[in-house]
Amino acid sequence: MEEAHAMSRHYYQRGRLVEAEEIDDVVAVKMGPDTSAESASALESELGGSARGEIREAGVDDETTEAFARASWVFVRPSRQTLEAFTAGEEIPGAEVTGKVIRRPNGRIGIATDVLTVRLDPALSQEDAERELEAAGLAVVDKLGFATNLYEVRAPASQDALTASVELHGNDLFLFAEPSFVEHVPARFRPTGARYPQQWQWRNTGADGGTPDADVHIEPAWDRTFGTGIRVAVIDNGFDADHPDLAAGVDPLSGFFTGGAGGSVFVQGTSGMPDSDHGTFCAGMIGARLGNGAGGTGAAPECNLMLVACLPDQVGSQTTLARAVAYAAVPSTEGPEAGAEKGADILACSLGPNGADWDLTSAMDLALEFAATKGRQGRGLAVFWAASNGRNVDVGKDEVVSHPDVIAVVRSTNKDREDNAARGPDVELIAPGVNVLSTTSGGGYGTSTGTSFAAPCAAGCAALALSMSPHLTRDQLREVMHESADKIGGPEVQYDAAGHNDDYGFGRVNASEAVTLADGMRP
Repeated sequence: MEEAHAMSRHYYQRGRLVEAEEIDDVVAVKMGPDTSAESASALESELGGSARGEIREAGVDDETTEAFARASWVFVRPSRQTLEAFTAGEEIPGAEVTGKVIRRPNGRIGIATDVLTVRLDPALSQEDAERELEAAGLAVVDKLGFATNLYEVRAPASQDALTASVELHGNDLFLFAEPSFVEHVPARFRPTGARYPQQWQWRNTGADGGTPDADVHIEPAWDRTFGTGIRVAVIDNGFDADHPDLAAGVDPLSGFFTGGAGGSVFVQGTSGMPDSDHGTFCAGMIGARLGNGAGGTGAAPECNLMLVACLPDQVGSQTTLARAVAYAAVPSTEGPEAGAEKGADILACSLGPNGADWDLTSAMDLALEFAATKGRQGRGLAVFWAASNGRNVDVGKDEVVSHPDVIAVVRSTNKDREDNAARGPDVELIAPGVNVLSTTSGGGYGTSTGTSFAAPCAAGCAALALSMSPHLTRDQLREVMHESADKIGGPEVQYDAAGHNDDYGFGRVNASEAVTLADGMRP
């Protein structure tokens, strides 16, 4: 097999010129969602042949390749006829969308189609902004509701998103123009195996080799609140919204994004929502119901669960993820029919690559800033995000989880020790995430491990605190969670003068202390 060749490409992201590599002579093709494996193989042959070998030579791991396959993407080595059609921007029979395979500086692969995200000068009226888009040959896919003059667009037929990004950078009316890469955004968990007595995260008796009280001290908090009236948004790939331990708590504002690289559409409600073990597990950590005779309970068992599914099959663009964040903060960003201005009170997300850099797009940056300033009708939305799994991972290289408007959470064991997660000054909290028990798809229960489950654990405890003093701003709630956390790790773990440690953040979440502290801040 010949070694995969690459050619240098450029694009702009957050004002910086980025140099990347295009995998030469490989075309990514998005087929219809109902395409069978046999049809996919036939299409590969018809277009020139499979390029799976070239993709592997380019350093793409099998997990990523399989995720793209589940999302109906195939990588082909195009025939001359197919390549000519692709280069000319012509439609390829059997393909919904086509794109180029780009290896970015952090080593991650993205598919560049003709879709990019642009923002024009906010001083322009919508009419003038859309006139400028038309003049630039850009076709509007979506007008995004979380910033003025923010659009997802298609580049002219003669360009891909990278070429358009460079060309538009010279137009002073465009604040930015960034490719909407289709990428693999996996769930941050590492599965291990398998009802309330098993949930050591809530009450650790020292069983199974654990350390007594190495938990979030939630039972005293439950003597005062179960999180009633607090809406917690969970963003993930999908959910079992009919799970017997979740269904009673699912909020009417729940919904999902459907569609692919050509633009996503938001659907409110849970009918047709994609399912995911990972999302179901995260939702159960927060809001599994109490006293229903089912398997376990969540941290805030009377909260409202606003389930928001996006990036089905773990493949999609950061723009869709940004839309999900903005929708959680202010549902009307997806149109007046999507709901009222008041969205979630707390947001938890556990999506992102493990052990790898993750670039922040301008659209996601704007969405997080929007949630921080416009969420909760101006009080700000607290965003809890799982940091990467993986030892010696620099949390700062993940530009999403280290964003100043994100609370980065890592995982602890039943011995109150950190466990194989990202580290650095942007880590804020640690919470149980090793062999914890929660809900699984199909109405079941199981145990699993990952920062994925530490983040919703922390978010659920924050929901209890916020229910005591709903007037708290995002920053006040963040400070409550910092100040109430327990300094764990043993005498060998040193915290700085501000009470922070790069592995443990400000400490392990303590729900009881957070509830007490928040209660003392009532007006």
